[in-house]
Order: sequence, then structure tokens, then C-alpha cells
Amino acid sequence: MNARTTYASSAMPAVTIPTAVGSKIATELRTRFLDTGYARYALLDRGSYDHLDSPPIPDLVPIFEGVSSEVTGRTLTVVSARVLRLLPGDYLLVRHDRVHDDRPVELVLDLSPMSVPDAEVHWRHRGQVFFTMPSKPGTMTLVERGPTVMSNHTYITKRWTGTAVVRLVVLLHAQT
Repeated sequence: MNARTTYASSAMPAVTIPTAVGSKIATELRTRFLDTGYARYALLDRGSYDHLDSPPIPDLVPIFEGVSSEVTGRTLTVVSARVLRLLPGDYLLVRHDRVHDDRPVELVLDLSPMSVPDAEVHWRHRGQVFFTMPSKPGTMTLVERGPTVMSNHTYITKRWTGTAVVRLVVLLHAQT
């Protein structure tokens, strides 16, 4: 089954594309983001993580718009992007997420250098997990958001001695 069919046939539209980018591109993007600089977010009742708002990705915008539009069957435009870097002990709680009324599509691209055990993104419909993105470098996930869909990034255990989880999160809206 192809990505568009999987997305369209889901009760809550969502799909994972397992090998969207290779390790060379992921490494280049991580370096670009690190050179730009992260800020720390640490309101413990909401989340603890590094972030980069408005990352330098103008070269990727047409690709994200094209892939997302092809998979969803809607003409979509990137409206925002941010990079999240989660280190051991980091997380984003669902209460930190923003609710959307206009059914945008969220694209999440895992740029991590390696898989991190149990480092998942959960999308919830009315509080219940309906879709999960595992920590798998190069994976891209597209999920339709709406007023009943929220997400969280699970806790990275402090016992993890590997590298950080790096995710590019892009929000796309339908063109009007």
C-alpha cells in the first residue's frame, strides 16, 4: 500500500514514510541547526528540551510542500517549522501542545544520528493514542491535526548515554 492510500484510508489520517532522508542529509541538517543555535525550554510541567524556532530550511520548503500535498491530496503550504532536540531527561507533555481548528498537517522528520529506545512521538485523539512515530533516523510522519488531536514526545531516559533525538516539526496549511 502506498503512502497516499494509507493516509486516506485511516480514520485519523496519518502515515509514516520510513526512509524519507538518508544519513548524509540528516547530518548536514543537524550541523546547520547546531550552527544556528538552540534555546532551552524548561517549564517542567510542560516540557524540557532544546528548540530552534524558524530553522534555516528554505531549500526544504518546496520538498515538504510537494511530498505533503502528494500524500494528502491537498495543496499545502508550510506555515511554520521548528527543530526539537531532546537529551536524556527531556520530554514534551501533551498539555504543551497547541490545538488546531483548521485541519493542518504536521510533518515530523527524525534527523537523529541513531535510534533512541522508547523515544516516540504520540498523537492523541481525545486523549487516546492513535498513532506513534518511533525513534528511527530518516523517518517522516504526516498527521492531520484538528481540534481533538494533540501530540507529545516521550521521556528520554537519563540512563541513555547515546546521542540526542533531533526532530524537525513542520506545520502545513491548505492553500485558500
